[in-house]
Amino acid sequence: MEFKDWEPHYLDILREFGYSREADERAARILDETLSGDRIEPRVLGKTLGGQEVFVAGNGPSLKDEIAGHEGILIAADEAASVAMQAGVGPDIIVTDLDGDVKDQIKANVKGAIVLIHAHGDNIPAIRRWAPLFRGRVMATTQSRPFSRVYDFGGFTDGDRAVFLANHFGASKIRLLGFDFEHPSPKDENPEVKLRKLAWAKKLISSLGIL
Repeated sequence: MEFKDWEPHYLDILREFGYSREADERAARILDETLSGDRIEPRVLGKTLGGQEVFVAGNGPSLKDEIAGHEGILIAADEAASVAMQAGVGPDIIVTDLDGDVKDQIKANVKGAIVLIHAHGDNIPAIRRWAPLFRGRVMATTQSRPFSRVYDFGGFTDGDRAVFLANHFGASKIRLLGFDFEHPSPKDENPEVKLRKLAWAKKLISSLGIL
């Protein structure tokens, strides 16, 4: 999705949740300044995803069973990367805002997974801590206006951003694994807010005709 098409959704999200666009943009600048590793160009994602059947893994309770024996292109949303790795499945791409097990994501990155690291106003401390530690292929993303080597392919939560990524780069088919839009993770400090985020994720994925 191009930013001109994503921006109306983004503005609605800012209004609903009271987020600061300025904070999002500051986070993106910090990520751009601190992210280490091999900063890839979008064409690399096009070669990986274009024309492929792509599986997107969310961190719902069913993922452990659904991921067993998986083959094919896999995009893991944040903590889903750890579940996949524990099942012996290495994700091809990880989409993360750095609130999962980042050590697992760094390990996967060293082994060849492309990691898209996302900046938003609430994760600046995590960016400062973790962004300099990646050594493999990486890309910086924002939910606000893209610039320089910081990209925006649409999406809000890790899960729906992973789906938007596959859609943007021309996946022939997108299949969801382990998505649960009704039950926030026990680790979430504010389940009510998380439920609203999951509702947005479902709405956004549905807008692509996938649900």
